[in-house]
Amino acid sequence: MIEIRSKVEGKEFNLYKLEQELKPLGYVIGGNWEYDHGYLDYKIDDEAGYQFLRIPFQAVDGQLDSKNATVKLGRPFLLSHQYQMGLDDHANIGNFSASINQFSEPEDADATFPEKYIELGKTLVKELEKVLLDR
Repeated sequence: MIEIRSKVEGKEFNLYKLEQELKPLGYVIGGNWEYDHGYLDYKIDDEAGYQFLRIPFQAVDGQLDSKNATVKLGRPFLLSHQYQMGLDDHANIGNFSASINQFSEPEDADATFPEKYIELGKTLVKELEKVLLDR
């Protein structure tokens, strides 16, 4: 994980409007959100695992599943996940368990971030600042 300081840290936004502004740029709300916090993810690459620019956010008013939720952004960071090739060592066989355990466990959930994407990550943060703060 590589943190990138940003002017968006600590800024508050309506989550619905934030998502509408960032979705056309390639950001999505990560699937691992809770009612009080979550992440905006920008997938940089998926050649050898997955590399993301991730922007954490915390609910400051309302719950994230409501249209009027206000969130405060945290410090962006670059994250890399490497997944196992083949079947998961702990995979269960059967129709029911297959519907739940579809994916391999990460081989290295905090894999080293590829050097070649660090400058791209910094550029993406600058673009994020421009879109959100230079209105």
